[in-house]
Amino acid sequence: MTAEELDGRIGEGWGGIKPNGSHVNVVLARRGSPTFAAAIGMFAHPSPGHTPVLVCIGPDEAHYEPIWPPTLMMNKATARDENHETITWGAAQLGIGQGVLDAVADGLLEATDELAVLVAVWVDPEASDETAVRLANREAVRKAIGTCVEGRAPDAAVRLVAERDSLQNPFYSGD
Repeated sequence: MTAEELDGRIGEGWGGIKPNGSHVNVVLARRGSPTFAAAIGMFAHPSPGHTPVLVCIGPDEAHYEPIWPPTLMMNKATARDENHETITWGAAQLGIGQGVLDAVADGLLEATDELAVLVAVWVDPEASDETAVRLANREAVRKAIGTCVEGRAPDAAVRLVAERDSLQNPFYSGD
């Protein structure tokens, strides 16, 4: 698919097991589009406790390089302490980069600057296993990009409508 066809596509993914699992929302944006402009706006105007970063990899700061396609990540959970910050911008960022590169290797995306990948990531403040968080983000991002590019199962909407009265959410405890 072309960058124009992918612009504005949305996907989500979960990887791993709490507290070291991770949830992501992904939006694909074509350079020059309104979607891309909104992404740059997010990048330029962070809110307290939420830091957008260009996903980079490298053994140390002097050797950082951005992955392709360029990927912006933003934390959904407010960074609460040094451990949460380190796991979010370390393990989660590396896993996000690997997940995007997996999508490139699988032929879903091209390694080009014509498309940007926007990732909103939730890392549990109780996360403690960096490797598990990295792997969870890799899995979640690859899944979300797959949804962006390949779409959802055609029967998903029909099933959700049919089950609408019995739907659940892990954060809802009412009747």
